[in-house]
Amino acid sequence: MALPGKPTTGQRRHQVFLVEDHPVTREGFAQLINFQTDLQVCGQAGTAGQAFTEIAALKPDLVIVDISLAGTSGIELIKDLVSRDPILRILVLSTHDEALYAERALRAGARGYVMKHEATEHVMTAIRQVLSGRVYLSELMHNRLLYKVVGGVSAALASDLGQLSDRELEVFQLIGEGRSTRQIGDSLHLSVSTVETYRAHLKQKLGLANATELVQRAVQWVHTRNS
Repeated sequence: MALPGKPTTGQRRHQVFLVEDHPVTREGFAQLINFQTDLQVCGQAGTAGQAFTEIAALKPDLVIVDISLAGTSGIELIKDLVSRDPILRILVLSTHDEALYAERALRAGARGYVMKHEATEHVMTAIRQVLSGRVYLSELMHNRLLYKVVGGVSAALASDLGQLSDRELEVFQLIGEGRSTRQIGDSLHLSVSTVETYRAHLKQKLGLANATELVQRAVQWVHTRNS
């Protein structure tokens, strides 16, 4: 069935570049996109470094980026891409909670954010909306941003977290979800020692005395965001 907004066959297909570090997931999304008559995947990359080089050569109409990448995070890649090409259209497609990362992604230069678990038609709508020059966020995220503007119960905590780097915030969220140091390292492609360093930075920046306080603060924040 044709999705709303799809042009007739024969018109130029928008060129899309995928940045995703899981090959199976990347190929799956490539097939879904190539199935559309107005969209075509022109390139793929599993790392930020590879993506940065190939995007410069291919000059796609749209770049789709995941947040979690080995080494450089998706947020940092977005900043680098926009620094080189301010008008490049970028959509984040991620498993990470939109409420946690959408605002950071938009500040970095992305034009939209959509969750991987969304129905295919919603993902395609996000792609086409960003290609048209508009910003895409879910209705829920629009409401959450409005709630943030008028003030919420976690405003003070959110302010504290504003000083964290994107990677530190990723680690903080995973701590709050109950992940061990090794599990966090596996998820973010970091060594155990590097994760421990991030944990130390988190305790220092948030003024926490020990690992127990860090876990309690992270769990509290995750629970508040999901409520």
